[in-house]
Amino acid sequence: MIKEKGIYTVSQANHYVKSLLLQDGLLQNISILGEISNFKRHKPSGHIYFTLKDKESIIRCVFFLSRNRKLQFVPSEGMKVVARGNISLYARSGYYQLYVEELRPEGIGALYFAFEQLKEKLKREGLFDAAKKKPLPRIPRCVGLVTSPAGAAIKDFLTTLERRFPCIHVLLCPVTVQGPEAPGQVMDALKILDDLEGVDVIVMTRGGGSLEELWPFNDEELAYVIFKLNTPVISAIGHETDFTIADFVADIRASTPTAAAELIAPEQKDLLRHLDMQERRLVSRWQSFLREKKIILKNLSPEAYLNYPREKINQGYQRIDEIWQRLEQNLVYNLKFKETALRNAEEKLQALDPLKVLGRGFALISDRHNLPVGGVDSLEEGQDIHVIFHDGEAGCEVKTIRKKNLPGS
Repeated sequence: MIKEKGIYTVSQANHYVKSLLLQDGLLQNISILGEISNFKRHKPSGHIYFTLKDKESIIRCVFFLSRNRKLQFVPSEGMKVVARGNISLYARSGYYQLYVEELRPEGIGALYFAFEQLKEKLKREGLFDAAKKKPLPRIPRCVGLVTSPAGAAIKDFLTTLERRFPCIHVLLCPVTVQGPEAPGQVMDALKILDDLEGVDVIVMTRGGGSLEELWPFNDEELAYVIFKLNTPVISAIGHETDFTIADFVADIRASTPTAAAELIAPEQKDLLRHLDMQERRLVSRWQSFLREKKIILKNLSPEAYLNYPREKINQGYQRIDEIWQRLEQNLVYNLKFKETALRNAEEKLQALDPLKVLGRGFALISDRHNLPVGGVDSLEEGQDIHVIFHDGEAGCEVKTIRKKNLPGS
């Protein structure tokens, strides 16, 4: 330490200047617009160092990992950004710099910018190619449904499916569709349904929301999972104007949960009308065939009459009439058999319908994270729970818990 009055060390001078900068309110929580240059991410620490510049000046910037871990886009050289933070002096080197708290692209939201970056990347990799899309089955036997059991999307989907074609079986795989846990749960559900034999198509759906609420469906890892599935996937995320990365990667995008159900299930009345039309076409063709054969028989030459006695020809006419009558009977029997099978399948589907089960006095209980509650071990007194009935929903509070003693416990 130098004792002579009026003389300071370099460290003392730098710390004094630093204190002046920290005392200036204008330099704290300041936002600066500039172009990124000399961008570098330090690998061991994860800290980001770069320079902001304009036509006349530059300012050094440091963006520590504790702040940049929430960054939603990838900064790059030449990008114009707005950096918010505090200006101070790095005493060891003697230069002042901006300690960044928040970084966003100029004139556009960070989430939207990240969405466009990921969209362009996956497009270049071929994840959106129409030639790689898998076709939907004409009439699926079983649909795998990935959604929240407490949302409006499941009700819209099941109601439309039951109205149009109630014979289709639905296998629900409940997930959280919002928040940081949502992408992982959705990916696990898709993999489970894809591995199950008999699932013909998978529907991934949720209701509308803001860009932040729909963000789990813009997850890059989720996009690769969807692309690699063997089962066709329909994405019905949000409303008609909402688009996510999952919509572009999926084999088909539906504007709403209702639209997804309409894509899967043909209208039952239209299908029966089509079968009726096919029956009439078959009967008409067979009648034409018989008329042609009868004309041939009538126009047989005299030599043919000598070779085929009249009695044999008459027997042929009778045989043709018998075949025709048998054909009509078979057609009627087959149609009645198909109608009976269709009704039986409809009854089985209605018995398995989760909404019908709720109508018999059962209820679906979930916690505040919309996760199903499987038993009293998952509850605490005073906890808020969500109860879904067949005709509505109720928010409840757990007053008491009485655990049943099960055999062998």
